Amino acid sequence: MGKLSTKENKNIYQRSREQAGLTRAAASEQLYMSASRIEKIENGSRPHPDEVLKMAECYRNPALCNDYCCHLCEIGQKYVPKVEMKELSQITLEMLASLNALAKEKDRLIEITVDGRITEDEVPDFLAIQKQLEQMSLIIDSLQLWIKQAVTNGEIDPVLFGQAE
Repeated sequence: MGKLSTKENKNIYQRSREQAGLTRAAASEQLYMSASRIEKIENGSRPHPDEVLKMAECYRNPALCNDYCCHLCEIGQKYVPKVEMKELSQITLEMLASLNALAKEKDRLIEITVDGRITEDEVPDFLAIQKQLEQMSLIIDSLQLWIKQAVTNGEIDPVLFGQAE
């Protein structure tokens, strides 16, 4: 059996492996990746996207993919927001609050966009609505991550959620 790490500042890959109850040697066998490569990634080397996909599956942590995209991928750093893992009840309450706020702005959005252009006096209202829509998008991403994690953990049937392979 491998020894436990005493390293204090473990990165997300090492924490995920350890939470999955795997030593580097055991992870190496499941990932078809050398233990030394795993060690390098855990000590700060940049993993390749295919390695992250394999680790996310092996370690049963789909959040690894979002973390990679928003922190290490140049395109993702620009276009992929960091999605926080939250409890379903918190996601639901945030979604309801966001829907309520957007419902109040629906008529204003129609007024602004009905003519196919946004005038200078409409810009502040439109930007406020856009910000609310971005918030809703993050909440939806959080819900999708929650579903992936629940499927991975066997808490929900993957077939019912279109997650079956």
